[in-house]
Amino acid sequence: MRQNDPTPSIESANRALLDTLPFSDTADLDAADRGFLGTLDDPAIRNDAGEIVWDASSYDFLQGDAPSTVNPSLWRQSKLVAKHGLFEVVEGLYQVRGLDLSVMSFIEGDTGVIAVDPLISAETAKAALALYRKHRGEKPLVAVVFTHSHIDHFGGVLGIVDPADPASPKVDIVAPHGFLEHAIAENVYAGTAMGRRAGYMYGAALDRGPAGQVGAGLGQTTSTGTPGILVPTIDVRDTGETHTIDGVEFEFQMAPNTEAPAEMHFYLPRYRALCMAENATHNLHNLLTLRGALVRDPHVWSRYLSEAIQRYGDRADVLFASHHWPTWGTERIVHFLGVQRDLYGYLHDQTLRQLNKGLTGAEIAEDFRMPPALEAEWSTHGYYGSVSHNVKAIYQRYMGWFDGNPARLWPHPPQAQAERYVAAIGGVDRVIELAQEAYDQGDFRWAATLLDHAVFTDPGNAAVKTLYADTLEQLGYGSENGTWRNFFLSGATELREGNFGTPTNTDAPAILAQLSPEQIFDAVSITVDGPKAWDLDLALDITFTDLGRSFHLTLHNGVLIYVEKDPDGTAPLSLRLSKPRFLRLAAGDTTSDGLEVEGDTGILDRLTAVLDPGDPDFEIVLP
Repeated sequence: MRQNDPTPSIESANRALLDTLPFSDTADLDAADRGFLGTLDDPAIRNDAGEIVWDASSYDFLQGDAPSTVNPSLWRQSKLVAKHGLFEVVEGLYQVRGLDLSVMSFIEGDTGVIAVDPLISAETAKAALALYRKHRGEKPLVAVVFTHSHIDHFGGVLGIVDPADPASPKVDIVAPHGFLEHAIAENVYAGTAMGRRAGYMYGAALDRGPAGQVGAGLGQTTSTGTPGILVPTIDVRDTGETHTIDGVEFEFQMAPNTEAPAEMHFYLPRYRALCMAENATHNLHNLLTLRGALVRDPHVWSRYLSEAIQRYGDRADVLFASHHWPTWGTERIVHFLGVQRDLYGYLHDQTLRQLNKGLTGAEIAEDFRMPPALEAEWSTHGYYGSVSHNVKAIYQRYMGWFDGNPARLWPHPPQAQAERYVAAIGGVDRVIELAQEAYDQGDFRWAATLLDHAVFTDPGNAAVKTLYADTLEQLGYGSENGTWRNFFLSGATELREGNFGTPTNTDAPAILAQLSPEQIFDAVSITVDGPKAWDLDLALDITFTDLGRSFHLTLHNGVLIYVEKDPDGTAPLSLRLSKPRFLRLAAGDTTSDGLEVEGDTGILDRLTAVLDPGDPDFEIVLP
């Protein structure tokens, strides 16, 4: 793929950061190296077919000073996060870092080991456990802790636990209340759209290198192996709740609706160690992730960090999380948590102060300034979340998408709006001229806005796509935020090479298998093509033979409704099948064994004919 050098304006901006940020501070570099015990002999992790799902060596280029194509602050963060291997946190507590987006921790008990947050893929989790055992011996796995409901903290569990093996010892699965519901919902209901956008966010299709993907701030990128999930056996509900697992006492702190809707921290008295899940990491986190999610609550996030300081600050000698490297020393821990607390509290309060003066989210974000004391801390920098999009997220949380200006209440959709703007400006050629002027002046934001309108008016115009790709590339070169860089460079890649689709799949069979019948019906209802179903009036009964549950379904006014009730013989169609067979039916399999049908089979045909599954290859930078 053709790539350009950074323009003088980007080079100058990147050089200026070297004089304004505390690059002489090496504390994080020392912490990220501390306790290193070793790494994989082969840094490429493969699936059963021999395909690489993770290659730690692909980031070996992250050496020395930042090249001109990478913001030096992001380069520093990526060098830290790319370090891979097994690390001793304290004796008896270990972490495998750099083998997936997240970090997997191991807590040694009296007879075995407890794993915390087993990465995204079975393959990477299996490799992490093997690396731990290589250095610490063949200790049996006795429990797995999921700190929260995001896939990078549970997806690899089937790589270390085999529930189908009767010879396997019982392994407890510990998770916060609501974990399963939220984990499933996020990966299924809007999973297609989130997955497509996640490809942009993590730069999954980008080449690794100084002109391409260098990391995502929170971790380098996502593995592409096989995700799964297991149902928790221990449901943690209350702050202060304790459980002793293999002789190790866990004291839990609930933190719902922070970084995840179901999330918890825990304290280990045996090791004087505090795990903060994903609520205190070495960067500013997302309040609204760019792949899409519900807006998170920075106010309660800040409060839970305050509570953690009060409950555990004077009892902890080390703080670790499920991303990045630990923090050692009681004084440093309290300082670190205090900085993180103030970071989210300040974002929340100052955004609310200004929206109450009538400013919109974009206006607040444009001039938002962090306190100098917070700005001077590396851990507050926007490598993953950013001040800009987090402020807009807070505005959205309280005020919604509409900013109150009636002219913006009913605008044309993007393509129709673009056509009108381009016509008003004087045509596509004139837009290109103005965009080129903006590009040459280093105003890449304005150039991108102009070219966005141009490409939505004339998507086949090669000159528009070339200049637009060049513009996004420059924006990427200057970004301190890893996910912004990945979005810009992914857009440039698709403009130059075409749609790369969705590189990873989160609604994997092992996850779908854990859906409740209600969640299955909800997932199916989302795919009903409403206009095609307007005139249908259908009813059927479904009995899940493996669950002993029955439901009555109706399709009326384009809406699929279900209620749990036993069949009464009045429905014109009755189906009897197992839950796995229903999942195959929902995917279009109407002919294989395991399906008992009684009544009007045409109802099933008419229902399946109006199901319209999502498109994992929808366009983003093109109409």
